[in-house]
Amino acid sequence: MKLKNLVGDRFKERPSDCVIDSHAFTVRGGYIKYVANGIYSLYPPMKRITKKIEQIIREEMDAIDGQEVLFPVALPGSLWEESGRFESVGEELLRFKDRNGSQMVLGMTHEEAAVHLVREYGQTYTKYPFMIYQIQTKFRDEARPRAGLIRVREFTMKDAYSFHTSQEDLERYYDICYKAYNRIFQRAGVPEVIAVQSDSGMMGGSISHEYMLLADAGEDSIVICEECGYRANMEAAANCVDNSGTLPMGELEKVYTPNCKTIDEVTNYLGASVESSCKAVMYQKNMTDEYVIVFVRGDYEVNETKLVNYLGEKVHPAEITEESGIVPGFTGPYDMKCDCTVIYDVSLKGMENMVAGANEVDYHYKGLNLARDCGEVEYVDVSKIQNGGICPCCGKKTIQVKRGIEVGNIFQLGTKYSASMGMTYTDAEGNEKTPIMGCYGIGVGRLAASVCEARHDENGPIWPISIAPWQVHLCCMRVDQEECKQAADELYTKLQNAGVEVIYDDRDVRAGAMFADADLLGVPVRVVVGPKNLKNHQIELVTRDKSISKLVDVDHAVSEIQAVINALFEEINAKVEPRM
Repeated sequence: MKLKNLVGDRFKERPSDCVIDSHAFTVRGGYIKYVANGIYSLYPPMKRITKKIEQIIREEMDAIDGQEVLFPVALPGSLWEESGRFESVGEELLRFKDRNGSQMVLGMTHEEAAVHLVREYGQTYTKYPFMIYQIQTKFRDEARPRAGLIRVREFTMKDAYSFHTSQEDLERYYDICYKAYNRIFQRAGVPEVIAVQSDSGMMGGSISHEYMLLADAGEDSIVICEECGYRANMEAAANCVDNSGTLPMGELEKVYTPNCKTIDEVTNYLGASVESSCKAVMYQKNMTDEYVIVFVRGDYEVNETKLVNYLGEKVHPAEITEESGIVPGFTGPYDMKCDCTVIYDVSLKGMENMVAGANEVDYHYKGLNLARDCGEVEYVDVSKIQNGGICPCCGKKTIQVKRGIEVGNIFQLGTKYSASMGMTYTDAEGNEKTPIMGCYGIGVGRLAASVCEARHDENGPIWPISIAPWQVHLCCMRVDQEECKQAADELYTKLQNAGVEVIYDDRDVRAGAMFADADLLGVPVRVVVGPKNLKNHQIELVTRDKSISKLVDVDHAVSEIQAVINALFEEINAKVEPRM
């Protein structure tokens, strides 16, 4: 491929709306083109990258007996009604009617389509286990698309679905997929991707893991313990709090706290610590608008995913009315006069002496003791674990909270979809049973953008050789000099004949512009043909990450280039786990 014929432009200026580097580089480098909010077209370089990622995925899925299928993008709403998700899923699901007035959806995930495809096939135990997968376009009407391909509305995803006759068999295969996913990310050049326990969310199921690439640009909070290896998404991490060192029990005292509504204002006014306070966080249930008040230690935050999971329904921040009986800014657990669901977070457990609202304007209580003053209460974990907190696995105060980008996920779905959609099989004894499912997803475009986020310098991406758009970037420094142009042309032809993927820049441009474009394209091996080195019958061979830089003889150029390519592949493969 000649660079002068490559569709798409590269430019120097960083777009003002690109908040992270991978977004800026993929726009500046001619990889993606904005179409609408969260929707992009892919230029040839990104298409070549995603094609290679898809090939890696196919090879690893096929290696664990996956069979590739293809589901429709547009699906009848009746399938989602069977599973119960047509109504339960929110605005992320794009619903529409066709010309006949039939309700339709754009697939944001394909559990329903998978069950529909195989429920007649899988009517006897002799068909099990099996796994089907697809690589397909999906649409999720994301409320806040951001960061280029990291969070979009339309995206390409590999999703796989396995079917089993026992939980034990699902767990066996789940472990196989777990390891296959490790191989996929290792082969894509990001072996640092880690698997963390996660919340299953709308997917359902009892056990799930997310694969996270640790990055400051990530929007997910990851909880890690370096001592014991515990890893979890913030939504799934149990919050363990030790209140043994807090204030001893004291007298309950109602005190005047004029205009003190926030925790900081109250504790500063009373000379108390935030850790000794109890704050109220108010919500309303989406379906009924019933008030939900969560009491949590003053220095902790409510984890809304945990709260929703506990309640079994979604909530939104409360709009307090006079009729509610709630006194905003002064709400506390003692002597409440409102009809609402009250939840006590585990961060309050063991506290003997607290500052809390008195349910009266400008008043708070000191010395509140829940067991003494409010009777027996149930503590529920609905708060976020903190940096330096107690590890729920080893019990040490070693928790670190880091940022990560989710690049894949796996779920043990159980019978959520097979049961609701009436999929059954006959076992060896002639009994009718419901198959158990697993689900395994990877966002292709998001993975490409995440690799860019992890592998770049100030000038552009540094693509791993396994997914790079080309293996070699050939630069002819003086196309106006016959000897230089001829040498570069001949090398281009030889590399192509040798099966090397090469992008050839034979434009009549300044060296600075040529190298700037090469940096933005991020091709791992750069070959520079220039008059100065040709005088010694040599060309320059340098890798994008600058780990290799040398002059090689023109006559041995192809073999030297191939040797570097092989070395880069060997470097990646050395970090890839063996297949089971």
